[in-house]
Amino acid sequence: MRVGFYQFRPIFGRVHLNRKKVVKKLSTVEADLLVLPELSFTGYHFQDRAEIFPLAEDPAGSPTIDALAEVCSRKDFFIVTGFAEKQGEHLYNSAALIGPNGLTHVYRKIQLFFREKDIFQPGNISLQVHEIKGVRIGMMICFDWIFPEISRILALQGADIICHPSNLVLSYCQSAMLTRCLENSVFAITANRFGTESRPHGNLRFTGKSQIVSPKGALLYRARSQRQELVIMEIDPAQARNKKMTEKNDLIADRRPDMYSELCKAQKTSGQNI
Repeated sequence: MRVGFYQFRPIFGRVHLNRKKVVKKLSTVEADLLVLPELSFTGYHFQDRAEIFPLAEDPAGSPTIDALAEVCSRKDFFIVTGFAEKQGEHLYNSAALIGPNGLTHVYRKIQLFFREKDIFQPGNISLQVHEIKGVRIGMMICFDWIFPEISRILALQGADIICHPSNLVLSYCQSAMLTRCLENSVFAITANRFGTESRPHGNLRFTGKSQIVSPKGALLYRARSQRQELVIMEIDPAQARNKKMTEKNDLIADRRPDMYSELCKAQKTSGQNI
């Protein structure tokens, strides 16, 4: 399967220009699956809900989703992209799976990072795996990486590849994703952006270093930190279906759910339920 990512620098607030740039770039690609960054078309560092609300889109009538679906139909591939989703008065930090037949699924980010909590509603759609071209893929977004439960659930649902749109500003994620892949025996495609957004309320510098990781936790490719890159490589998704570490150890079959009850309990941290 030919998979890859497009690491680029969206222009803050310029949805039309960002969409035009992405469509033009992807129109030259031969691939099966491509992953784009989180909030690929709006930018990220918004002051408040009022600033992003007019830029967010309802997938049912989205010029961005429609434009990407047209490219997918013409090129016969699938895209996972981050976007700002609007549903009535609610805003979500979402990812869309789009293919030759249009929109397949929307995932809403479960673990909101820092000031995202002031802008977006927490994700309310359960984690799901979808089959494309005989391969099973799951989606998570950026800060979801630090909660191993998310990638584990996708693995338990049979994901071969985890698609991971991101706007990473911390330095830990890329290395941590090697562990997420190793502990679940899955591929992961992390598509990050690069550049700096300078806003009245502060600056954010994004780390780039988009990457593709194997089920053995091997780094197959990592992009530069501050450079646009479109990368396509061939992988064998069947490698993700072998969950054995040794003849006697299986990552999935050896789990002991009877010993993990604490994972399902609400706990108190800093006075808040988690």
